[in-house]
Order: sequence, then C-alpha cells, then structure tokens
Amino acid sequence: MADRDGDGTAHTPGWSAEVLRYLCEEAGVTAVGHEQTDTDPGRATTVGDFSLERYVLERDRWQIEMPANLHDVPEAGALIVATWPKPLGGSGFPARVFALHEQTPV
Repeated sequence: MADRDGDGTAHTPGWSAEVLRYLCEEAGVTAVGHEQTDTDPGRATTVGDFSLERYVLERDRWQIEMPANLHDVPEAGALIVATWPKPLGGSGFPARVFALHEQTPV
C-alpha cells in the first residue's frame, strides 16, 4: 500500500498545506477524509514528516482514512455520516461511514 520504490521511498498521494489551511481556516470543515493511509504524501512520511496530520489534529479536526466505495457517492449533494466508539485513552478506531443522497434515475 505504501507504493515504495527501490530506495524505500513511498509514493502515495497526500494533502497539500494550502488545501488543508483553506479547509480548516476558511471553509470551517469538521473533518477531512482521504483514500490513502496518511494525510501527508508518501515522500514526507518516508522521512518521518507528519506535519500535515499534526496540523489537522492540532485544530481539533478529525480524519477518516481509507473510506470504501466512494465511487458510489455523487460528487456533490451527499451528506456523509461517520460514527465510532471512542475508547478511553485511544488514538483511533475503525469508523462506520455512510452517505445519504438521492438516487439518480438510470
């Protein structure tokens, strides 16, 4: 899943600082989600740089990593619902995530 090259560098996608700043500071999102395992691009995580993940978490936002079946959700107009138990002292937990949207007639 890390898509590592011969030198061990991961080549997974990640957020940019500019986009996360916009989402957190201007758009006021509560959460961000991404299909890969980390907020930061693979080239950053390979060298231990998790600054973008820290940025999101320090602003009391939460993240959903690796959601499934996003191809079934329309590009706009859906409400994403996420829920999970919060174990005492835990840092994360598998989430149950689903989307509410109108069906498009076929």
